[in-house]
Amino acid sequence: MKNSQFVPPVALRHPHPSTVHGITLADDYFWLREKGSPAVTAYLEAENAYTAAIMSGTEKLQSDLYNEILSHIKEDDVSVPYRDGNWMYWTRTEKGMQYPRFCRRAVDSPTQTEHIILDINLLAAGKPFMSIGDSAVSPDGRLLAYTTDDTGFRQYKLAIKDLQDGKTLTDTAERVGSLVWAADSSTLFYTTEDEQTKRQDRAFRHILGDPITADIEIFNEPDERFNLGIGRSTDRQFLLLESGSHTTNEVWLLSSSTPTASFSRIAPRVDDEEYHVDHRDGFLYILTNNHAEQFRLMRAPTNTPGRERWQEILPEIPDAPLEDFDLFQNFLVASYRERGLPTLRVFSLDNDGCLAASNDIRLPDPAYSASGEINRDFSATTYRYSYQSLVRPASVFSYNVATQQSTLLKQQEVPGGFDASNYDSARLWFTAHDGTQVPVSLVYRRDKFHLDGKSPLYVYGYGSYGYPLPLGFSTSRLALLDRGIVVAYAHVRGGGELGDPWHDAGKMMLKRNTFTDFIEAVEFLTREKYGDPARVAIEGGSAGGLLMGAAVNIAAAQGKPSLFRVVLSHVPFVDVMNTMLDATLPLTVAEYEEWGNPNEPAAFAYMLSYSPYDNLETLRGQPLPAMLVKTSLNDSQVMYWEPAKYVAKLRTIKADSAPLLLHINMDAGHGGASGRYDYLKETAFDYAFLFRELGIEKMP
Repeated sequence: MKNSQFVPPVALRHPHPSTVHGITLADDYFWLREKGSPAVTAYLEAENAYTAAIMSGTEKLQSDLYNEILSHIKEDDVSVPYRDGNWMYWTRTEKGMQYPRFCRRAVDSPTQTEHIILDINLLAAGKPFMSIGDSAVSPDGRLLAYTTDDTGFRQYKLAIKDLQDGKTLTDTAERVGSLVWAADSSTLFYTTEDEQTKRQDRAFRHILGDPITADIEIFNEPDERFNLGIGRSTDRQFLLLESGSHTTNEVWLLSSSTPTASFSRIAPRVDDEEYHVDHRDGFLYILTNNHAEQFRLMRAPTNTPGRERWQEILPEIPDAPLEDFDLFQNFLVASYRERGLPTLRVFSLDNDGCLAASNDIRLPDPAYSASGEINRDFSATTYRYSYQSLVRPASVFSYNVATQQSTLLKQQEVPGGFDASNYDSARLWFTAHDGTQVPVSLVYRRDKFHLDGKSPLYVYGYGSYGYPLPLGFSTSRLALLDRGIVVAYAHVRGGGELGDPWHDAGKMMLKRNTFTDFIEAVEFLTREKYGDPARVAIEGGSAGGLLMGAAVNIAAAQGKPSLFRVVLSHVPFVDVMNTMLDATLPLTVAEYEEWGNPNEPAAFAYMLSYSPYDNLETLRGQPLPAMLVKTSLNDSQVMYWEPAKYVAKLRTIKADSAPLLLHINMDAGHGGASGRYDYLKETAFDYAFLFRELGIEKMP
């Protein structure tokens, strides 16, 4: 049956105008916010039915893709054990099981049978969704506190399990975020979220066995820009309570051995200044952008930690942002970015805790990801780190600080005939319209790629919140590469590849740089013959979905409506104005520091200039890409109605025959399906749409 025989749903139009700063915003689909109403449910189900109808005929392709991707996954697998206190911990996955099992054994009993401390499969029984939020084992190893969400709305409930008898205690709490135990193993600190804004705004102290109503509130954050989080120093000596926004934070300190005492503030918050803390032998080590745009490392006595006592131990490097550090008794590892790629620099510590000799851990590929693994042993003499690249499967290494040698502990096994030598990667730079050099990372299959401009091209982008695109290995991506698709990652401004300045150059009143960088990345790749300009697919999710919508609109406004052939847009933030003008929605006020406050006329005008939902008229009469827009009913970050409204409005404008599909997962949240097999089926569905539209349904 031909696609033209199916008629897309038509959403009713109910005018809902609003006037802001003298400008009237028309929103005929405001009614789609009425979650659970019969009319909204019927419309969403009609969109799912239409998508299924248009995708009819691809069922075998989807099944083949699912099996192909699954063939590259070792279904029975176990992670590298790590030490935490007197126990070794790891996760295990088993064939046919959607979720992992968390396991452990005593450090001094290497032959002991593994003990399953938490089986997510049991928690998920009878539920379409299950996610673990935070978890913490008590210092004595007896109790496991953890949080679960069974809807996808990221609303977590606390549970505490006795690991000796396997029973779940009656101690519980709702809307819990972060967790940490005090040294006595009977005092648990936790944060909770505000019901309306879904920000973590309160922190409590709970005594094991007490009713939840007896818990003591230890902190309440009134500023809606800020979220609370609680944790502990690596040496376990202190509990750390942090209140932070996108640009500012402050940290409070409490000895883990005196849980009923009061937290003390290290340094008061200062606008646009951040600091992050760890502890060793009476000194705080402080990562901060105080007088250092790209961050530097400071040190101060624990008993007098104010800014006036901070002393620099690692200066700022202007072209290499300092992102993080891992602190141990005898060494420190600083995580930098050089030309947008991670560098792990190991410093030995002298008897006074000052930095001594340093050495960089060597990382081989032109485009990769590297970071510290789970390092919970403060007295360790080795540093565990993870490494992967676009062509190299995820690996865990142990770096010996004394010998400066890395030992491979485990590399992800990729069955199904994978041979890394068949693939190659590259790191390229292009010049944006304003002269800025922007990086792009590529991966392709050697025997299917020729620099002749004939390869189908897939470009992924994000570019927000200072988040650098991870350049890791993907088993599902092999399905693209093995069909001759060149896969590219555009590291556009607004991300974090080159530090805070890179982020700042693509946010607030400079946000359009994100969109134009992406468009210019695609043009660069096709101009340099890395891809066929008639077969370009693009993908992004969440803020990357905003990128997708804005890029399509802006390219059309520039007279290039055919720049993209296919668009995959996941949980897209496309209704910018209506969302950012509604302070009652989760996250909105905190987001002012990323996007701007539309209650201010200049910010309003600028945001309105790129908001995808408000600029769809740009596309009227233009040929449009094939588009698959995906969302989840229980998304708490980008509400389902944003993509639903976007598609409904776009249908009134589009006049060509390219498919425009909306798919709603009625049982998940922002990240889609939670089970690993269900998630693979979603990926196979996306790829089936992509391959059909690019004309490469069969393996070349």
